[in-house]
Order: sequence, then C-alpha cells, then structure tokens
Amino acid sequence: MIQRLLLVMMAGVFAASHGWAAQRYAAKGLVLKVDKTHSSLLISCEEIPDYMEAMAMPFTVHNAKELDGLIPGTMIEFTLVVDGNLSYVEGIRIHRYEGVEQDPLGARRLKLIAGIAGGTKSGGELRVGEPVPDFSLVDQNRRNVTLAQFSGKVVAITFTYTHCALPNFCFRIANNFRQLQKRFSSQLGRDLVFMTITFDPVHDTPEVMAKYGKTWNADPNGWRLLTGSLSDVEDICNRMGISYWPDEGLMTHSLHTIVVDQHGNLVVDLEGNEFSAVQLGDLLDQVLRRPSERTFNASR
Repeated sequence: MIQRLLLVMMAGVFAASHGWAAQRYAAKGLVLKVDKTHSSLLISCEEIPDYMEAMAMPFTVHNAKELDGLIPGTMIEFTLVVDGNLSYVEGIRIHRYEGVEQDPLGARRLKLIAGIAGGTKSGGELRVGEPVPDFSLVDQNRRNVTLAQFSGKVVAITFTYTHCALPNFCFRIANNFRQLQKRFSSQLGRDLVFMTITFDPVHDTPEVMAKYGKTWNADPNGWRLLTGSLSDVEDICNRMGISYWPDEGLMTHSLHTIVVDQHGNLVVDLEGNEFSAVQLGDLLDQVLRRPSERTFNASR
C-alpha cells in the first residue's frame, strides 16, 4: 500500500512537470477526526476505483469552512483533487441516512407519531459530548449490567430485536460486531465493550439473547447482549433517540450505533447501516487512542 501511494505521488510530480491537468475523483468515507487548526480531516475512505484502496488517511481540506458541522461519525461524499504533488478535498457533502427497516419514510414519521399508539418517541435525547446516563439491564448470562461499571472503557452500543428477518438491517449491524471481535481481540473486555440492547424485551429474554449470541459467536465478557423490563428498555431508547414501531409481528425501527468514550460521554452517534465494519473499527480505534481517566460522568 505504501509503495502504491509513493507511485501515485511520483506520478503527480511527473504530471506537474509536464503540465497535466488536475485529476478529480468522487469519494465517500466516514469522518474519524476533524482538525480545524490544520484544515484537515481523517477519513476512513472507501475504495476509489483506479486510484486507491479503502483506507484510513488524513486529507487536507481546500476550504476550511467546509469543516463546519462535521464531527466524527459523519458519513460524507467529497471530491479528491490531485494536482501535481498536491492533493486536497473539496465539495464536501454530508451523506444523510434515509431508510428504516420496513419503510424508507418511516424514520421521519416515527418521531412524530410513535407516542400515539404505544411506540417510542424521542425527546431530549443526548447530544454528542454529553454524559450518557447510567442504566441497568441483564445480559445473556443473567448478569446485572450497568453502564457505569465500564468506567474507563470505550463502549459501543447497538439496538436490535432477535427475530429481525432482513439481512441489511439488524443482521448487518450484528455482523459488524462479529467482525470487530477479531480486530479488537486483545482489547475486547479490557479496553472496549460491545453492547447490543433489544427493544423487544418481552420476546428477547436472556435465554433468547444467549441463543442469539451463539449465532454470532459473541464473547459474553466482551459483547453483552442486554434485555430488561419494558419500561427500562423504553427509557434507554428514548434517551438515546432510538425509535421503533411494532408492525404486524415485526418492527419498524431506526438504526443507531452509539459510542461512549472512557469518560462516559457520547462521542459518536452513527445512524444507519451504510458504514462498513472496517470504518466502524477505524472510528473505535480513534476513540481508544484518547487518554483514559478512571472517572465516569454518568448520571441517573
């Protein structure tokens, strides 16, 4: 990979010396870090055909104002410009997730109508940078689990229901954690914890969650599959902005992957399912690199 990049840079210098026009490439990636001081972004970039493989790398931003509103976890589309021995990105556009499991327009309606007939509704949900309130649930081995017990660790949280039948939704989100168990095998349970919370606790008992965990080879010490009382689950979902709606035995629901840092603060709220396990792993790697303090700001 390094050799390929060197060849690209050498080709750029050669092009500049021969007066070749700048090359522009359409690109897409997940923002890992925003550095306004140096007008740069660290992006987990998808493959750019005929230019580079998928990788996490820093990019200079041509217009610093385009950094406004960008935070880690934002999916963006942009143009990569290679002009001689210089390269930069421009035309940054936030790629917003639109779909939900059953209805592409459902995400917009859920927040408006969910409270009418017993679904969840969001209100006062957390913002990035705010402390995540503590909660108490039960894992697949019937162990009581609180968020506060993982003080000093990075916690990644997803939401699901075990009888979800569509492969691009709950299945894909669970598969991200399955793949990342291998990537973070030395840190999982020690520095990093995965949590999957069901929003169908009536059906998803600890025993059901344990069976679900076996499907994904979930390490019970590093990947906690959580359930609890209906009221506790609804409270957690409301606080974290998770919407769901019973629909003829299935669920229409929003998709979120939440990342809580070592200090108990919300640092990432990834919406949707359009990011890859590699991109999520790159993002977690950045959060894990932050200095850890054995303090936890969770409040009840």
